[in-house]
Amino acid sequence: MDNYLFSALKVIDAATVIAAPAAAMMLADFGADVIKIEQPGAGDMLRIIRDVQETVPGGEDYMWQMDGHSKRGIALDLKAPAGMEILRKLVAECDVFITNHPLSVRDSLGINYDDLKPLNPAMIYASLTAYGEEGPERARKGFDQLAYWARSGLMDLMRARDAAPVQGLSGMGDHPTGVALYAGIVTALLNRERTGAGSMVHTSLLANGLWSCSAIAQGASAGGDVARFRDMREEMPAMMQVYQCSDGRWLQLNMVRNTELMSLLFVAMDTVELLSDPRFADPMDMWDNRVALGVEIGKVIIGKTSIEWMTLFDEYNVPANLIAVVEEKPDDPQARINNMIIEPEDPEMGVPLLVKHPIQIDNIPQRPPRRPPHIGEHSADILRELGYDPAEIEQLFASGVIEAP
Repeated sequence: MDNYLFSALKVIDAATVIAAPAAAMMLADFGADVIKIEQPGAGDMLRIIRDVQETVPGGEDYMWQMDGHSKRGIALDLKAPAGMEILRKLVAECDVFITNHPLSVRDSLGINYDDLKPLNPAMIYASLTAYGEEGPERARKGFDQLAYWARSGLMDLMRARDAAPVQGLSGMGDHPTGVALYAGIVTALLNRERTGAGSMVHTSLLANGLWSCSAIAQGASAGGDVARFRDMREEMPAMMQVYQCSDGRWLQLNMVRNTELMSLLFVAMDTVELLSDPRFADPMDMWDNRVALGVEIGKVIIGKTSIEWMTLFDEYNVPANLIAVVEEKPDDPQARINNMIIEPEDPEMGVPLLVKHPIQIDNIPQRPPRRPPHIGEHSADILRELGYDPAEIEQLFASGVIEAP
């Protein structure tokens, strides 16, 4: 057995697409035996999600490799009584059961926490929903674009007044939500270690979307003037804007918030004369005339390349950064040296580089990623571990309850 933190942990990944399976993947990276349950036939939809085309050969299912790696797989028809019997046997032995099936599906299959708890009271049951466990929208279907991004209010905040709301990216809400679900599972495991009690862990896409925009949502909840906030965003402070350089790249200034930093900025730009401009005589004048100041800064920034500006701003310790483009990430030395992007050791992984989840602990090693399972790849092994003999396994394959690899 591998000698990792969660090597003795058995996890059932009865979930689909990104957020909940990503939490299971993180447990697998720390050594857990994660059994991925997929429907026979197509399997998890994550296998076919690909927004970026023309990848390297073998990397076409790059999303599946990122979030499905290091798991074992069984293709199981949960609508068949024999399939449910297998699931219940798996539940009886597991430490963690993860699901994001719609609540109506859980009701029909009998896989709610109260249904499964008698089989394994010490189990951690991890539930991910779109909108929460209770309330009028509890059974409403939703993905991160709908629940995390749109329903939370985050999408509306990320736009200019007369512009359409900005669409999110695939997994943009799912991946941070997966981290939250993982955190809940690990917290519940610690509680079980101390008390022996199992738990139901739950979070939702809506809760995480609301948390993401909580700096504004909390202000609204405190009775703040959100309309005024929206007005202020139409005329952002000059020291917190984006500016285009001569090479077409953009820079972000942020938190140039005091006289010392403002002076350093103007010295770096060789525009100390702006400090004597009566429109910008002190921080209050700069605020009142922030649009004009932004125009003046923009005229200067467009005169040099982004590399020239970043060299100057780093020299003067001005808080600014180049707005990166994602094409640069595979060769980003900061990402590579900090294991944000790694080279998989497993030669069967189809991607040359793998984007890693953000949880790293110096003295707790992670398992090198193994390629994700083919549909039903480990079905026979898992059934044998549950006590099924070869004849029973063949019968299950023949009946279609289990898909053969």
